Amino acid sequence: MSGRIGPALAIAGALLAGTSVHAAEIAVDASRIETFAGRPPGERVGELIWRGGLHLTSPDSRFGGLSGITFTSAGNRLAMVSDRGNFVSGRLVYDKAGQPIDFTDMTIAPIENSGGKELPSAFSRDAEAIETVNRDGRPAAVRVGFENLTRVADFDLADARPTGPARPVTIPRELSAIRTNQSLEAVCIAPPASPIAGSTLLITESAAASDGAHAAWLLGRNDKGPLSLSDMAGSNPTDCAFLPNGDLLVLERGISLFSFTMHLRLIPAGEVRPSNTMTGRVILSGSGSDIDNMEGVAVHQGPDGETRILLVSDDNFNDWERTLLLEFALPG
Repeated sequence: MSGRIGPALAIAGALLAGTSVHAAEIAVDASRIETFAGRPPGERVGELIWRGGLHLTSPDSRFGGLSGITFTSAGNRLAMVSDRGNFVSGRLVYDKAGQPIDFTDMTIAPIENSGGKELPSAFSRDAEAIETVNRDGRPAAVRVGFENLTRVADFDLADARPTGPARPVTIPRELSAIRTNQSLEAVCIAPPASPIAGSTLLITESAAASDGAHAAWLLGRNDKGPLSLSDMAGSNPTDCAFLPNGDLLVLERGISLFSFTMHLRLIPAGEVRPSNTMTGRVILSGSGSDIDNMEGVAVHQGPDGETRILLVSDDNFNDWERTLLLEFALPG
């Protein structure tokens, strides 16, 4: 027998080993961010409207490394995943003007394997994406994507917080075989208005498709198979989210000199289909002190009923990087 462990066996081992887990309350301070690109809330930036942001800090060493974000219920409840295998949950609070002012009711919990235990190693804990799974129009679970030990798994929701053992989701063999920290970066599920409603879209950071673009896959019953995302020189995709009308948002990150760059690309719904190369157009860009290592994007309905787009950054547990929440709205 070969000494090499196959993808299925390696994943099974990570999903069965480990120790018991528990959730805990966590103290997080939120400082308001008033401007973006020198503009106050309510002004246009790119093709979007700036609504405000928060800089999050915590004395708890477990807080940080946030790589994905999703809204899990009404009342602005949300959940995030971290590079070290944790779920971070809480509630986004707004003022009367509709600007984010606080992040409350925070808890942190280790992500569980299929046996209900904590993931056993850093290689298996690197969660990069999270998306809410709706059933009968209601949030029922979250779907999480991991890199390094590349896989996708679903987790139950209890009180709008992810909980319980992982339930593995089948993904293409060629994707699970990629064992690097530049494999699976983005997971999102098409809404009812989309031509591919219900399909899960997976996008890789740097794995090349046959056309040289970023490899991607659709997991659906009728809409299933490979597709790709055209390359933007100097940046790579870090997350995705669908708008209510079926259009797709792809968040991308790059590095320029000694700072990060960010682009948010809008891809028309009709481009998101098997065997196609998605292109779209950039609707928002940022650089310098306005942003950080932007890794997660989520779409939700704001307090005034408008479609909001929330971005989160990954501080990589470094003192020189920040955890930012930046919120924008679609005009009209």
